Amino acid sequence: MSLRLPVSALTALTAAALTAGTVLMAPAAGAAPRAAAPKFLSASQLPPHPTSSWTAGPVTDGFPEELGLCVSTEGVPSYDYRYRQFRTDLDTGAVQLTVVAGTAAQAKALAKHYDDLIRTCADRIEESTPDAEAEGRDYGTLPVEEGARVRGLHTETSWGATDISLFSVGRDGRTVTVVEWGQLGDFTDAPVAAFKKTTTTAVDKLY
Repeated sequence: MSLRLPVSALTALTAAALTAGTVLMAPAAGAAPRAAAPKFLSASQLPPHPTSSWTAGPVTDGFPEELGLCVSTEGVPSYDYRYRQFRTDLDTGAVQLTVVAGTAAQAKALAKHYDDLIRTCADRIEESTPDAEAEGRDYGTLPVEEGARVRGLHTETSWGATDISLFSVGRDGRTVTVVEWGQLGDFTDAPVAAFKKTTTTAVDKLY
């Protein structure tokens, strides 16, 4: 998984997947002007874990490597990236990214770009990694601010490693947020309803 899982199949696949993806057509400008910093999820707002509590890391400038399996900055202008990682005592982790674009139109294009990358991630994994099978699922949109969409990704390798991730992309004005949750398992282990609630909170909490 692209989270905190040391034995994750997705971690092993990340390097191959980083080279794939489409290029976002946006003005070749410098970094977006600074605005009020968007707020992040707290540990208690993640999908509840049945046996372990969540711990939140600090808010950090930059782009999280954990998202590199499906989402990257390739072909995207130098926006204001910040992220926060979350973990449990077991093989479950999460990360939230916020991106402040220059305009609402650029943010709308960026949100679509990231959602397209997540939507096509399973195909790119299978194309770049013959030993892996991947399946993506669309869990629909959420009516929060300018909208959000939730997707799932399951990967399984020939040596038996299996991982499940949930992704969401949402937007409030010129700010985009991406949330990823993941652990060992398959679609039956995915807390979709709880993750939708987390996503709604994440977008609503930005400002």
